[in-house]
Amino acid sequence: MHSRLTRWLRLWFTFESGVGRREYLLSGIALAALKYAGDAFMVWNATGRFWRPIDYLSPVSTLLQTKLVMAPAELLPLLAAWSLPFLWIGISMSMRRALDSGHSAWLGLLFFVPGVSYLFIAAMCALPSRPAPSPPRHEPRPYEHRLPSALLAIAAGMAIGLGMLALSVYGLASYGLSLFLGTPFVIGMLTAFLFNRRYPASARETQQVVLMTLACVGGVLLVAAAEGALCLIMAAPIGIGIGAMGAALGRRVAIRDRSLANALMAVMVLPVSASLDAHRPATELREVRSAIEIAAPPDVVWRNVIAFPPLPAPRELVFRAGVAYPVRAEITGQGVGAVRRCVFSTGAFVEPITRWEPGRRLSFNVDSQPRPLHEWSPYRNVAAPHLDGYFVSRRGEFRLVALPNGHTRLEGSTWYQMKLEPASYWVLYGDAIVHRIHMQVLEHIRITTEREMARRAELMARRDGRG
Repeated sequence: MHSRLTRWLRLWFTFESGVGRREYLLSGIALAALKYAGDAFMVWNATGRFWRPIDYLSPVSTLLQTKLVMAPAELLPLLAAWSLPFLWIGISMSMRRALDSGHSAWLGLLFFVPGVSYLFIAAMCALPSRPAPSPPRHEPRPYEHRLPSALLAIAAGMAIGLGMLALSVYGLASYGLSLFLGTPFVIGMLTAFLFNRRYPASARETQQVVLMTLACVGGVLLVAAAEGALCLIMAAPIGIGIGAMGAALGRRVAIRDRSLANALMAVMVLPVSASLDAHRPATELREVRSAIEIAAPPDVVWRNVIAFPPLPAPRELVFRAGVAYPVRAEITGQGVGAVRRCVFSTGAFVEPITRWEPGRRLSFNVDSQPRPLHEWSPYRNVAAPHLDGYFVSRRGEFRLVALPNGHTRLEGSTWYQMKLEPASYWVLYGDAIVHRIHMQVLEHIRITTEREMARRAELMARRDGRG
């Protein structure tokens, strides 16, 4: 039993064993069932909702508003972490299955192409095995050959990264899966392949070269004012993680499939995926809700909800790093149709009032908004496209709930949309930032209101004392 389990684990997590169609089919069925069981358990435990197999066909952005709406913040990271080993097994076994069937390992990249991936998996389950020639035995890499190979590999990886950014962002106006998942994976795989194609390098050397390639891509974007440091830092965890996976596979492929033509043809998967990404809609409206208790009745709190005095400069690192933060709120008029302006560090939100219930509820739409952040950059202005229209606040609401102890529970909600993929990754930043903004405002309203109550109590005490 132990030896059989070891054999299957070696088959799934290493690149040493060939994969026949029987192993490919059985592994696919067993692992799909295991992943579904894990996903269904976590979703049911966190939300009480039943996860159906057909839900895998729905975009993540849709699931965030149906099965995963109001889910605990830790659910999405858990689902993503649970998916990573299955992603590794899927792509590594697909490449070895392609080799076993007599085709190029690079054909396995079709595993990433939406729709096409199902046809590819079906074909890999059907194609018979073909004997492949033994891979050539390489001598250890001479030290003097490392630098030229590394420079060539880094240059090719940078060309892929910058080319995909130009196509996706500036050509197709899309920050999609092909950019944030496919591109770092192919950069890592192609860079590692070219670095190891003539002489084998160690896994550590290969990962270092791939990391340098990703850093160079980020450096070019920063110097060219195409991106700022803050957004590059936010994208780094997913880019480095996926790039490292590609590096591990690219190093192994270089030993078994040295054809440069196959590698270059496989890179064309990225533009195809990018064109499919361009048609993805923005996420559905996503609500972020925050609350605080204030030692004052609702009618007193209400006055500081509709408009509040300037906030002190924030101390949190996220705001000092450039994320827009609230400065003050002002209102023109009263009732439905009045216009509230919430001034942030990057400009003002224009918010026409849609619901006015003094002491109970204030609702508003967002007609216009400033940029969500001010990027770190060597330049005064950075023209990154994602700063305009890719993170959009649609509406907001304050709710005041009278508590039995005479206090008020003040709740704030914001509904926003994103046009960034993978949505399950970027909403972690979006939710966290919106929540911190909420707490800045709610805490300021609490302090302002409770100071007013303290002054009122002091005046009443003085009057009583004089009486």
